[in-house]
Amino acid sequence: MTFTTALNLASALDGSANEYPNNTAIIFGETRLNYAQLNGAANQIANGLKSAGIKRGDHVALTCPNLPYFPMAYYAILKVGATVVPLSVLLKKREIEYHLGDSDSVAYICFIGTAELPMGQEGWAAYNDVKTCENFWLITPPGVDSPIEGANTLNDLIAGQAPTFKTEVTDPSESAVILYTSGTTGQPKGAELSHANMFTNAMISAGLVGLTSKDVHLIALPLFHSFGQSVQMNAGVLTGSSAVLIPRFDPDAVLKGFQDENVTIFCSVPTGFWSLLHHPDADKYDLEKIASNLRICCTGGDAMPVEVMKGFEEKYKVTMLEGYGLSETSPVASFSRIDKEKKPGSIGVPVKGVELMVANEKREPVPVGEVGEILIRGHNVMKGYYKRPEATEEVFTDGWFATGDMGRVDNDGYYYIVDRVKDMIIRGGFNVYPREIEEVLLLHPAISLAAVIGEPNEKYGEEIKAFVVLKDGATANPEELIGWSKNEMAAYKYPRSFVIKDTLPLNATGKVLKRVLRES
Repeated sequence: MTFTTALNLASALDGSANEYPNNTAIIFGETRLNYAQLNGAANQIANGLKSAGIKRGDHVALTCPNLPYFPMAYYAILKVGATVVPLSVLLKKREIEYHLGDSDSVAYICFIGTAELPMGQEGWAAYNDVKTCENFWLITPPGVDSPIEGANTLNDLIAGQAPTFKTEVTDPSESAVILYTSGTTGQPKGAELSHANMFTNAMISAGLVGLTSKDVHLIALPLFHSFGQSVQMNAGVLTGSSAVLIPRFDPDAVLKGFQDENVTIFCSVPTGFWSLLHHPDADKYDLEKIASNLRICCTGGDAMPVEVMKGFEEKYKVTMLEGYGLSETSPVASFSRIDKEKKPGSIGVPVKGVELMVANEKREPVPVGEVGEILIRGHNVMKGYYKRPEATEEVFTDGWFATGDMGRVDNDGYYYIVDRVKDMIIRGGFNVYPREIEEVLLLHPAISLAAVIGEPNEKYGEEIKAFVVLKDGATANPEELIGWSKNEMAAYKYPRSFVIKDTLPLNATGKVLKRVLRES
């Protein structure tokens, strides 16, 4: 007798549609979709894709902001056995061309966009220049014809299609998603994540916060990114919970969602929490009601300043847990546990089935407390970079994935991120970690946000430069900040120059773009 193992990430939606058909799955403005309706819509798209010749093993690209169309199309692609290639909504024609070609996508589903962000026009132009991509469907509102001549719509694809579909049986090792890295150095690479990678990480994410069918997420993190996609959307769908979708992070939209929809779970990057903490009009919302519903907030994607975490917890009366992961690790690798002591500044302990190691340049373990590169091994680690065997080999050693992040572990097994390898500054032979300096700068009474970089210096190799955003109503000048820093930090650490800005450049997920600061 032959036994086969089957697993398709789309079974998360199939299961919840069967178990919780009437539970609200998606909340978007006045729109409410229950699980039966969400699954039915995904099935119609799956039938359309299958009729168009999309099959198991194909790659299908998807550009869509946080709208109900995203989970519909995402799970539909999975249902036919194809691999989803989510693309950033900020990409331009040339960048989309690269992603479509590099991923070997045979089809592309793209939202129409807006006048400010014309995704459809950029996507259609790119599609026409990629000969290997054979299908294009433009997402438009129901009943709205394509404003782009020659472009078929998703409405055309699903016209007359049945709301039932038998999900394709796939092997756990087959690729469910290809997530492209941010490409801060060189061209973006596609991390191939299997159905087992993604399904297991969704299960673990749900377990870490005790997610149930009664919970309500607010998702302002972009769904094309691993954090919002896996930790919130997939984990939420798996457990039958509700998701409030916010197309683009906006403090007012988030606070209104908290208040009106009785949100219990919120995840964001540190700059998101910083925005809510310092929002000047927060008091116009019912903060007492918000606090009574919010039970857990999760942060990741970048180093969380301790002062921001403390301030947010105090203001919104909620427990905040910090985790760590990358696109290449599905993404969660470590997390602060509800049932364990929380150490501010720590990314917690490895999640079940995952190992972390702090290693030297030879990728050998270093003693407890010493700084080294974080390596990860476990069920969450990607298959490899798509069509990049050399790049894959470069980051793997005996099954350990090298993250490029510098960190340390304490005697209790708690891990701490010190900084990115590429962000480390070497000044006069001393290693300087920008995150450490940023944490100190946030203790200054006038500073609300800080980013530190190294700039070329003839004498020291690199000199330390800080970009800061001041608190509302606060005043300070660079000379004052330099003097304060000199008193607070070792001589080789304090910034020799400050730039005071109204805002700092952020990417689509809310990370500070230090590359842009360096270029400026």
